[in-house]
Amino acid sequence: MKTIRLTMAQALVKFLNNQYVSFDGKEERFVEGIFTIFGHGNVVGLGQALEENPGDLRVYQGRNEQGMTQAAVAYAKQNNRKKILACTSSVGPGAANMITAAATATANNIPVLLLPGDTFATRQPDPVLQQIEQLHDASISTNDAFRAVCKYWDRVSRPEQLMTAMINAMRVLTDVDNTGAVCIALPQDVQGEAYDYPEYFFKKRIHKIERKVPTKFDIEEAVELIVTKKKPMIICGGGVKYSEAGEALVNFAEKFNIPITETQAGKSAIKSSHKLNLGGVGVTGNLAANLIAEKADLVIGVGTRFTDFTSGSKALWKNKNVDFVTINASRFHALKMDATSVVADAKEGLIALGKALEERNYKSDYSLEIEEAASRWQQELDRLYSIEYKDGFVPEVSGHNDSVAKEFNELYEGKALPQTRVLKEINDFLKKDYVVIGAAGSLPGDMQRLWETDEKDSYHMEYGYSCMGYEIAGALGIKIAEPKKEVYAMVGDGSFQMLHSEFVTSLQEGKKINVLLLDNAGFGCINNLQMGNGMGSFGTEFRYRNEATGLMNGDFMQINYAKIAEGYGAKGYSVKNLEELREALEDAKKQERSTLIEIKVMPKTMTNGYNSWWHVGVAEVTDEDSIRKEKIQESYNEKESNLKRARRY
Repeated sequence: MKTIRLTMAQALVKFLNNQYVSFDGKEERFVEGIFTIFGHGNVVGLGQALEENPGDLRVYQGRNEQGMTQAAVAYAKQNNRKKILACTSSVGPGAANMITAAATATANNIPVLLLPGDTFATRQPDPVLQQIEQLHDASISTNDAFRAVCKYWDRVSRPEQLMTAMINAMRVLTDVDNTGAVCIALPQDVQGEAYDYPEYFFKKRIHKIERKVPTKFDIEEAVELIVTKKKPMIICGGGVKYSEAGEALVNFAEKFNIPITETQAGKSAIKSSHKLNLGGVGVTGNLAANLIAEKADLVIGVGTRFTDFTSGSKALWKNKNVDFVTINASRFHALKMDATSVVADAKEGLIALGKALEERNYKSDYSLEIEEAASRWQQELDRLYSIEYKDGFVPEVSGHNDSVAKEFNELYEGKALPQTRVLKEINDFLKKDYVVIGAAGSLPGDMQRLWETDEKDSYHMEYGYSCMGYEIAGALGIKIAEPKKEVYAMVGDGSFQMLHSEFVTSLQEGKKINVLLLDNAGFGCINNLQMGNGMGSFGTEFRYRNEATGLMNGDFMQINYAKIAEGYGAKGYSVKNLEELREALEDAKKQERSTLIEIKVMPKTMTNGYNSWWHVGVAEVTDEDSIRKEKIQESYNEKESNLKRARRY
């Protein structure tokens, strides 16, 4: 057996360079590069190996460990999980910073490889700098915290352990059923230790991502249920994107006249303009989709996890005879909602189910209901898009008190814009060769309802973990994946403040991204949630502290985000009206460096829920004043009423 003597870190780099995936006969490299922030836990080990011979791995310098890992998550997501970027950090705070992004990856079933440095396997210098010491277990380090948020975890305590660790890592990273974050902790002394690795460890490995074919039994059982139903609906989830099954889904829906609704992850798998596509469903869904859901007697979930936002906390479907059929490559997800499950790749499942239903001459019983629901939603869209601030009055949008909107608008001399109108303007501007990304706050809800696109895979929303700070980092990851497309990060001021470090990396790398920052001076989505359930505005607006009262209810903070961008070397714009917004969008598209467009938007001008309910922990009792007490009691009663109908599984 031939061997090659390498340090563990050198062997790791060599191994990563030889990993490939094959899907539908197309073979391509799996690990395209590695994000790094070097520290004492990885710089002279893995850092030395990357400096000496990175092979074809492109090395990127991150600014914040969470930010660079979120970029890697977005990169893999935009590549439909067929390519990844690895991430390495030092031991201690650097490793801990990656935990949030690891959770983002795992919640969304997106592959990302994490290579944090670790304490010494020999324990000779203990406690090494940044080491956490636990009296009950000397083997614990910061990296053990990754166990809760990763699909696979290992620690390479001897150089030869790298082989089994990495083979298992690749198994999970390329597993469509159960992928997510993988953490391989690398003790810093072991990174530099040499071992005679067998040459076969470094052979070209092709990991086949195969389409899981449904069993005959699963198809027959699903068909027997479907043919008894008259008002079915489809939920298009992220699995449709990853399977590249958009065309198969449309063909299926057309054959049997079944309306399609979308999750955040499934949006842009098919065209928004298709007559059967009613758009977003659930808590952040629109009126058309949710009207159809109310009366549906069958829900066909394709590649969806049935999160609480999709299912309206399992209370969206009001037909007492509603049943569920799922097509999902993961048996775990396929069995949700006590569904009749077809465990299969989305495309293969749809084709097989379609053929079987054709043999039974099945057709839904819809006549004009789909068109009528779409028409009602179009009327509401027209209203939302026509909203404007006039004579000190803001028409109701989100269903909450507009006094805050008035105050904010007066602060900016009547020049703040309604959020719904801003989104339409941006949506109308972006036609092709673009990707828009979002993650948290009120924007995901507004975008799932309002955003329309016929551009495949142009809508990139992280809503499995709804991680604030993903937006700008994710935009960088998308740009690396799609260098020829314009990438637009839709971000609120709250998320921007939380994490925008990789904006600097985009400038360093010459990877132009466009940040569209909607500033409503607060965590507007959560402010709506608390006020809509009887609370006052508490700790969710960005105000100066009122020294007279000691409370955070002073004047709104005024922050110039465009100047922050300019300070980094980007192009900044501060717009005050729709004409300036149009001009900024046009000019930003011409730039070769990253841009940021700051847009002041009136609080309370985001959209509200449509015939949906979200289960949150509403107070059962309160000592507050009578008006607030009445609202809290109303919210609690609504919760109890919905829980009687909501499914418990």
